Amino acid sequence: MLARKSIIPEEYVLARIAAENLGKPRIRDRPRKARFIAKNGACNLAHKNIREQGRFLQDIFTTLVDLKWRHTLVIFTMSFLCSWLFFAMVWWLVAFAHGDMDKPCVGSEDVSKWKPCITCVRSFTSAFLFSIEVQVTIGFGGRMMTEECPIAISVLMLQNIVGLIINAVMLGCIFMKTAQAHRRAETLIFSRNAVIAVRNGRLCFMFRVGDLRKSMIINASVRIQVVRKTTTPEGEVIPIHQLDVPVDNPVESNNIFLVAPLIISHVIDKRSPLYDLSANDLANQDLEIIVILEGVVETTGITTQARTSYISEEILWGQRFVPIVTEEEGTYAVDYSKFGNTSKVAAPRCSAKELDEKPSILIQTLQKSELSHQNSLRKRNSMRRNNSIRRNNSMRRNNSSFIVPKVQFMTPEGNQNTLES
Repeated sequence: MLARKSIIPEEYVLARIAAENLGKPRIRDRPRKARFIAKNGACNLAHKNIREQGRFLQDIFTTLVDLKWRHTLVIFTMSFLCSWLFFAMVWWLVAFAHGDMDKPCVGSEDVSKWKPCITCVRSFTSAFLFSIEVQVTIGFGGRMMTEECPIAISVLMLQNIVGLIINAVMLGCIFMKTAQAHRRAETLIFSRNAVIAVRNGRLCFMFRVGDLRKSMIINASVRIQVVRKTTTPEGEVIPIHQLDVPVDNPVESNNIFLVAPLIISHVIDKRSPLYDLSANDLANQDLEIIVILEGVVETTGITTQARTSYISEEILWGQRFVPIVTEEEGTYAVDYSKFGNTSKVAAPRCSAKELDEKPSILIQTLQKSELSHQNSLRKRNSMRRNNSIRRNNSMRRNNSSFIVPKVQFMTPEGNQNTLES
């Protein structure tokens, strides 16, 4: 605007804008890699161009269980409705072939002269109602079958068998959908971030896992895998290369007792895929660490599995999880509001390989941390002393301001009295 009004020359404005643009570094965000496992445990994988779709129908029960609830409910309703309509048509044909449509119902005067196959079936609506009564075994008593037609007895047996099969399949499908293993995994939680810190003199990759329910997970075990894109010496590109990561567990069976939130640790040693990575290298790596928790539900006996993953941006170097389990009045209390909270600790920024080659790096890091901690304590103590001195001085000033001077006055008799408050 100033350049348009000729107050500032345009050449000066353009030069200043160019200098500002050159001074600001242009940071281009690194394109984020697609996650293989989402934070909620869902697999980020799309199946395309499947030609043999008939394989899904060969395992029809699993296909029905894997469907969404709205599709399952539609199939549940249509299976019963279609079977009722089909057998209603069969009963109507049986009654029509025997000539029961024009005959009176039970209780009229012509009952002794005519025996129908099905009493009181004189239209398709009555045949449909009779089909429902047969399959659901309601039996209102108005419509019933006689021994006049053997074919009607065969249809009755066939409809009962078909109805039992539909009931077994549909009810089993509904039960399996409500009791699926991943439903129990909704209360198995993982920390939002993972950390890398020094534990027992070694760099460790750590994350926290917990169970919100009081019913326990039996034989719970944790597996860790690293997924990355690798290229073999022959030039073959493996987009999803999985590497197993050992878990540091003092128990030989590798099972955990998940009665309270636990911190699962992996020692970064020569067997670890993170052995050559430093803090700076980790920030530039396109890797994903997948965590799998498996166990048996105590109440139902069904095996469940909970999953999550951590990418390089979600791994915090030089931090540690804060304690959340405390003892209160003879019981252990867990504060889940601090479940994912971390605090900074002293940790070398080098890789575990460099740390093994030069153990003095860890000693120097700990010494620097101790010195900085002592300096912070000194500063804190000096600030407290200064604040206490200032507080005492201010209190003295306030007390001196409250002192009232002595007042003298003369009485009529000439005596001098002094008042002091």
